[in-house]
Amino acid sequence: RSGEPNPVHWRVHCGLTGDFVSCHAVQESLLSSASGFSNYRGILNWCVVMLVSSFAGLEDCLLKPFFFHRYGILVDPIQVVSLFLKDPYSWPAACLIIVSNVFILAALYTERRLAVGTISETTGLILHIFNLSCILVIPAATALTVTSMTSVGGVISLGIYTVLFLKLYSYKDANRWCREIRQAKAKRLTRSYSCESVQTHVSYPGNLTHRDMYYFVFAPTLCYQLNFPRSSRIRKRFLMRRLLEMLFLMQLLVGLIQQWMVPTIQNSMKPFQEMDFSRMVERLLKLAVPNHLIWLIFFYWFFHSSLNFMAELLQFGDREFYRDWWNSETVTYFWANWNIPVHKWCLRHFYKPMLRKGTNKFLAQSAVFLVSAFFHEYLVSIPLRMFRLWAFMGMMAQVPLALFVSRFLNGNYGNAAVWISLIIGQPVAVLMYVHDYYVLHYGSSA
Repeated sequence: RSGEPNPVHWRVHCGLTGDFVSCHAVQESLLSSASGFSNYRGILNWCVVMLVSSFAGLEDCLLKPFFFHRYGILVDPIQVVSLFLKDPYSWPAACLIIVSNVFILAALYTERRLAVGTISETTGLILHIFNLSCILVIPAATALTVTSMTSVGGVISLGIYTVLFLKLYSYKDANRWCREIRQAKAKRLTRSYSCESVQTHVSYPGNLTHRDMYYFVFAPTLCYQLNFPRSSRIRKRFLMRRLLEMLFLMQLLVGLIQQWMVPTIQNSMKPFQEMDFSRMVERLLKLAVPNHLIWLIFFYWFFHSSLNFMAELLQFGDREFYRDWWNSETVTYFWANWNIPVHKWCLRHFYKPMLRKGTNKFLAQSAVFLVSAFFHEYLVSIPLRMFRLWAFMGMMAQVPLALFVSRFLNGNYGNAAVWISLIIGQPVAVLMYVHDYYVLHYGSSA
């Protein structure tokens, strides 16, 4: 009567029966040879932007990794170990990761009670909210109060807990939708609202098992559904290639950070302390280029090598972890395509629910950026134990930037603007944290 669509009716007509918001399908990653993808025109614009940057005084930093005679060989494996462990007898990050099983099992047992009706939907919602809140609060409090927790250990543990938060939120929603469909079926005495897959295997509440839960926890996705697409077999050669890529690129990342990034950061401290604006801009630009190249390597290491390795190991069929973000002609297209697991989660559990409640698209998109800004700040400020809001402001600045690029730039100009924003935009905010951390802890001895 109010004019709002019935939620169960909407889900049925939007294909949300069966595997229940089946947002996964069998497909290969774009950078895999089996995908057949060949559109890399955005890389040409990237080359042009990088060439132009050399005329802005950045050619020195592009060659700096090879200037071993200037700094010597700075790669030190022992120093890498110290980034993870401050005290060899205290492993707070590892303990936090082990404790995460408590929250996983709490979500599973809450859903089991809801499935059999021993607790009400309101009680179940309260339990889920409490569980999800603990997932964010407990690791943050540990990182802030336990002195033996290193910054790198804090980033890893908080990153894992953030992923777990998103997964269990999706788990809660998907199972709630199944109960709504089951109730609708019972009221209408029809099979048209069956929450059962046509192709296979599991129907609600048969999915509420330890095996199903832990498969979802380790699967390279943030969106839960009852039956995930599966590959027919484990390709051993593919698995070994991804493993070798992971090992090689990890060593390369560590070497570049120690040999290239650290000296540049140390050299940038004095201009910031003296508030020499011209040299500050120069140092920030010199930091942006290596940060950008390391970010590109990290993207391939994580989204292609690591996630494909995990997917192949679990025979997880949906390998769409990214799309052709390098061809982005708008900022919005980039953020919607460079991290598909997060994008799918935001669409399914945040953006579309807001639209169904009557929120306009711009406000819903801004809210998505706001949530993303919060998690960026959460993952940077808490492990570093300092709050500067650089990451938050950098993410929120994407909203006006997206409006500007979409309105005034298009085609190759828009793509170049996206590349420039990646090179000197958000990476600068992250580097500001690194610089502030050095000034805060080592400024007096510099």
